[in-house]
Amino acid sequence: RSYWVNCVVTVSRKHILKVRLFATEHWIIPCRPPLTTHMCSCSKTVSDEKYQDPFQLGRKDLKNLYEDIKKELLVSTAELREMCEYYFDGKGKAFRPMIVVLMARACNIHHSNSREVQASQRSVAIIAEMIHTASLVHDDVIDDANSRRGKMTVNQIWGERKAVLAGDFILSAASLALARIGNTTIISVLTQVIEDLVRGEFLQLGSKENENERFAHYLEKTFKKTASLIANSCKAVCTSFEAMFFNVS
Repeated sequence: RSYWVNCVVTVSRKHILKVRLFATEHWIIPCRPPLTTHMCSCSKTVSDEKYQDPFQLGRKDLKNLYEDIKKELLVSTAELREMCEYYFDGKGKAFRPMIVVLMARACNIHHSNSREVQASQRSVAIIAEMIHTASLVHDDVIDDANSRRGKMTVNQIWGERKAVLAGDFILSAASLALARIGNTTIISVLTQVIEDLVRGEFLQLGSKENENERFAHYLEKTFKKTASLIANSCKAVCTSFEAMFFNVS
């Protein structure tokens, strides 16, 4: 391998050809530099030990996440409650809540030099996971899925009709939690997610004949089904409390 330089620079094709021509004419043979040679670097590298697991960074804020979600799912009907709690067993990755609490901490550090996640911001993380899980229950019905996360799906155990109702109940509980935040902007942002999830599923059920249309169709479907929840949850958590100071658009 050639080690011309340890920097990343933007050069034109003409400049590259000049360098190659000069090297050829003067018999310059690139070789690996000795270990003691100091090489320039345009970007500072960070040793592996300085990288941190994002789940570890947000672990304190995600503690008792699933227990708190189950508190939102209180219902007198034992079977319905069991169905709604079925996927909140702590075996999920909690990727979306993790993104939300880290975004909250980033906003809070910038605005008030505080790493603490506010109660309303944590509520957004809980709501995001509830909306996501409700969509999984509904998706399993649509796809007639047999298993998820290493166990049978809700629809396989209780049937499709009850599974649809369980997904609806999780969404309704998430909506109640959202209303308690009391911020109309946050409510508007997160209810957009629910609309996008439905539209995204419709797009997935459809198809496009033209290759270019298929790719655009795929991008729109993927945004609505997956990215919208992440993006709008981050937007909502930035909008929370005094973070209205930011331009969150």
